[in-house]
Amino acid sequence: MVVPASVLGRGGAKAPNERVQMACIGVGGMGSGNMRSLMQDQRVEMLAVCDVDANHRKAALPLTGYSDFRDVLVREDIDAVMIATPDHWHAIITGAAIKAGKDVYCEKPLAASIAEGRYVSDLVAKHKTVLQCGTWRRSGAYTRMACEWVQNGYVGTLKHIDVGVPARFEIRGGYTGMESPQAVPEALNFDMWLGPCLEVDYTASRVHFNFRWLNAYAPGYITDWGAHFLDVAQWGNDSDNTAPVSVKASKVAYRGTGLYDAPEEFQIDYRYANGVTMRMFATADDAQWGTKFIGDEGWVFTENSKLITEPIALRQTRLKKSDKKLYESKNHHRNFIDSVYSRERTAAPAEAAHRAATCCHLGGIAAAVSDEELHFDPKKERFTNSEAANQHLMRAMREPWRLS
Repeated sequence: MVVPASVLGRGGAKAPNERVQMACIGVGGMGSGNMRSLMQDQRVEMLAVCDVDANHRKAALPLTGYSDFRDVLVREDIDAVMIATPDHWHAIITGAAIKAGKDVYCEKPLAASIAEGRYVSDLVAKHKTVLQCGTWRRSGAYTRMACEWVQNGYVGTLKHIDVGVPARFEIRGGYTGMESPQAVPEALNFDMWLGPCLEVDYTASRVHFNFRWLNAYAPGYITDWGAHFLDVAQWGNDSDNTAPVSVKASKVAYRGTGLYDAPEEFQIDYRYANGVTMRMFATADDAQWGTKFIGDEGWVFTENSKLITEPIALRQTRLKKSDKKLYESKNHHRNFIDSVYSRERTAAPAEAAHRAATCCHLGGIAAAVSDEELHFDPKKERFTNSEAANQHLMRAMREPWRLS
């Protein structure tokens, strides 16, 4: 019998008893992609998957499959979990995983409400858990370069940040949101898919990818793409431990019919305590999808492989030895495994992820409750001039689900 060198831990590979033993909870679109990326790391041994849809579980064979995340978390041989469920499950499953002693890679946004995000971030600090949020732009060289230039004053004094996101829902599967209730497929545990959310009739247009367009689960692109681009804005503004002090929504428009009731058009204006203003807006111009930092001496736009500057010469800037250097990660999934071993912080740690998600939730709340400027206290994480807005700090949860 020929024994591969990797089994013995040779050739730079980890021996099996030294590998990070993982399970993936939620293996649909993003979840399956994350799983594949993690499995490419020789330091990872993937043991199991969990999904409420049996079709997703079958696609992940021959890994052991579960339909209830709690059956995964009781396994003592699992060191870490990847969570890529719909947003409304993030805080509950992440919290349970932390209490079970697992490290966590959680898709963005970190949680579905401001209070849930605070719960997760505090648990991470208490249990010294390694958590990586799926805001992977922080592992991109262009994103880091742009934020370093901004923080080191290469655009002058930062004055304003523009964040552009798509203006029309990318509805998959040919659905319209007008579909009638139908029988739940045998493969799907729909009650478990709903989890803490209100019990409703099933229709295929509600679940999986398209949950993003229903306010019951997420406020559309405000969190779907906003979670990435507002995270970049937070990083460049050096505000990972705080949030805007005011928010105002305008030009809010909806489809007006069918299930998809999240805002499809909007302009959301923020202000930080340091005087920087920020505007997130929905636009059909994909050239504006990303984050633009505007200073009094120039600007820089970044999104994934795009890095555009004014003046053009700014793009040739190399940091001086005395300049502030930001956290460097070249691969978001490998960075998580690096941190599991080192017990050091990740590229997208819990508190930064919570604060970035807070920016999203502030926008969603403003769009939902008022066309007036709302004032927010980033320390107490409450609105100071609107009790109606404070009612949205925590989502109501259907029994028996709760944050414990």
